[in-house]
Amino acid sequence: MTQLLHEFDTETHLASLASSGFTVIPDFLSADQLQRVKQALAPHLGGYSGRNDFEGFDTERVYTLVARGRLFEDLAEDPRLLALLDANLLPGYLLTASQAINIRPGESAQPLHVDDGFYRLPRPRPAVSFSMILAVDDFTAKNGATELISGSHVWDAAKATAAADLRGPAPEPMVMNAGSCLVFSGILIHRGGANRSPAPRLAITYQYCQPWARTQENYFLAIPPERVRQMSPRLQALLGYSIWPPFMGHVTASHPAKTLEPDFMAPVCLAPWSDLTLNGSPDR
Repeated sequence: MTQLLHEFDTETHLASLASSGFTVIPDFLSADQLQRVKQALAPHLGGYSGRNDFEGFDTERVYTLVARGRLFEDLAEDPRLLALLDANLLPGYLLTASQAINIRPGESAQPLHVDDGFYRLPRPRPAVSFSMILAVDDFTAKNGATELISGSHVWDAAKATAAADLRGPAPEPMVMNAGSCLVFSGILIHRGGANRSPAPRLAITYQYCQPWARTQENYFLAIPPERVRQMSPRLQALLGYSIWPPFMGHVTASHPAKTLEPDFMAPVCLAPWSDLTLNGSPDR
């Protein structure tokens, strides 16, 4: 990586996350690394458009990005990113979403929202998830840069609702160079901005959640086991092949990583299936 972990000012970034709800890591990726990212993304772009205002009718998204190339795996377990997550989430936290977002010219601004709003816990509260957005292209005030409201991660429900209804302070665009990485609390109010420029704006976002929370993407179904077997143990754990103590996530009383063994057979398949029904006779 451009900036080794021992050179990374973890405490300063943690302080910004705590006070403002976000922090920016400049030069997170080098120009050469960005070129590799674009090269790896290219085969997946050009075939999708959003289905609603939130996805963006003029926005393209590539889901399950972590399983689409080795460098996307590397990105998910970048040591600088994990250092910030380690301090804010419980051990065993999970990767809940991974996608590329390409905002095309003419796209309108997203509705203001928070990334972990589907965890229906009352505000104010700690975040259940944290997000990162990597600028693959420069983020400008005109091309759809992420817009956020600093400090909104500590607001109560009434203030957050007013802001989401545009009755609060205006969100500010995060103008930053390509290669920069924005990290923010899952309860920080933000949105993708409108793209009023002549060119698309490409970014990557990964989101991580507490180990007890349900993930947005179901990686067990989305990623074939043979591909997961080639990933690092840490990334396997981030995808859910792990246990939240004492036994959340077990597979018939075994560790889920055992399912990645080539000769694994689900225990329910080792004994005959019964076709008896409650009334005593088969119904098929």
